[in-house]
Formats: sequence, C-alpha cells, structure tokens
Amino acid sequence: MKLLQCYIDNIITTALMEDINYIDAAADNLIPEDHRSSAYYVAKDTGVVCGIDVAKRVFELAGGNVDFRILLKDGTKVQKGDIIAELEGSTLTLLKGERTALNILQHMSGIATATNKCVELVAGTKASVTDTRKTLPGLRALQKYAVTVGGGKNHRFNLSDAAMLKDNHIDAYGGITAAVKALREKIGHTVKIEVEVRTLEELREALDNKVEIIMLDNMSCDEMKEAVAITDGRALLEASGNVTSENIRSVAETGVDIISLGALTHSVKCFDISMKIKK
Repeated sequence: MKLLQCYIDNIITTALMEDINYIDAAADNLIPEDHRSSAYYVAKDTGVVCGIDVAKRVFELAGGNVDFRILLKDGTKVQKGDIIAELEGSTLTLLKGERTALNILQHMSGIATATNKCVELVAGTKASVTDTRKTLPGLRALQKYAVTVGGGKNHRFNLSDAAMLKDNHIDAYGGITAAVKALREKIGHTVKIEVEVRTLEELREALDNKVEIIMLDNMSCDEMKEAVAITDGRALLEASGNVTSENIRSVAETGVDIISLGALTHSVKCFDISMKIKK
C-alpha cells in the first residue's frame, strides 16, 4: 500500500502549523541556527512499528538538514529498548519536528500493534481482520495503512467504495428487499452490495436477494454458526459489533469470513516511543 506523498505532506503540514504556529518560543530563542545534535528513537514497549517514513518526512518539512536513518522498517516487531531510528543534524529541526513526528508514529504503530494481536488470535481460521470507517477525520488513509502493516485488511475507504445497507438505510427505505431492488436499478455493475442483518430471518431475506456480502450485526456465536450453515457459501459473512481481543477467537471459529473492528482505529492505545537527544 503506497500512499500519495501529497496526501501525507498535507497531514504533516497541518499538524506542524497547529503545533508551531509562528515560532517555537523556546527553541528559536535558545538554539543557534548552526547548532547540531544526534538523537534516536527508542521503543518503550513491545509492538509493531508503523509510520517511520512519515516521521522521517516530518523533519524534512519542519526545516530539513537532518539525516534520518531508519533502522527498523514498518511491520517490524520490536521489543522494549530497541532503537528504531537514528537522527543527526539541525537541533532546531529536531526540536520542532519531535512532537508531530512522534504523535503520528505512535498512533500508527498503536494501530498496527493492535491489529497484529487480533490477526494472531484468529490464525488458523478462515477469518480476516478488517477495519471500519470509524476513523479520525483527515487521518483515514494513514490509519487504514497501519491496519495493513499489522496484517489486517481494509474495509471500504468511503461511502463510494460499495453500497452498504445498514440498519438505518433499511428501516428508512422500508425493508431489505425493497432497498436492494432499488439499488440494483441504479448502481453500476462494479459496485457490490453489502447488507447488515440483525436476525437470521433478515439473513435469509438478504440471501434471497443474492447480495454479495452480509454483515452479522451483534449476533451471538451460536447465531453466527447457524448463519454460516444457512449461507453455505452463497455470500461473504462479516461479523461486527462487540468484538474484542477476548472473544475474537470464538467469533472466528464460527466460520465467518470477515471480522471488522472499529476499535482498531477509533480507540486504539498509542505505542510508546521516545526521541532522545544525545548529550
């Protein structure tokens, strides 16, 4: 997955302008322009690195004149104390870019770490782990990239990617059959339809309408097992709702094809990384 540089630069520029505004009141009044320092990134926990190239780009946009040597690439599993990168150059740039780079790197590494844990928990089953659209405004592509680095897959990036009928669509339009029929008369041949169902009765209705994907909303594991048996391969089944690291294995063992977790992006814990300037 290769993100456009202009997209990444826009995020970084927005973050730097928010953090620095006009000047760095401490660094600009304390450090001479020609002052140079050496620094390093160190992991303070066990997890998966993600966003290191984005962190490197922060220092290029924050003033440049910094040699950023990546030691551990995205997707690398690290232990507490591992050195992730070494930096040498303008002290002013190092200080001005420090927080923005760490904010992005820690957040993306946190997502990759959480995703990797879930992927390992479902290993040996047919289920793939995916994200959702429950992302932070402006950061969706970075967050979804981090999911792939952790071994997961991406759900749709936006509302244009697929026609997904959730409970509110269905309730507002008047039922699954009516909604699917109306959609098929208007959407193009490349657009897939996914329907969210709350009961096995709704599952049967969705199957009768030959939709490609069916989301099982907040169903118990017993209900999901029955749903898998009823579906018998006629559609992809996605489990969603109240999935945690404690129960994800049980969900995967029901035989569903996909397990989507909003928590991977909307409430993930940042991975602890520090930048240390050498004395």
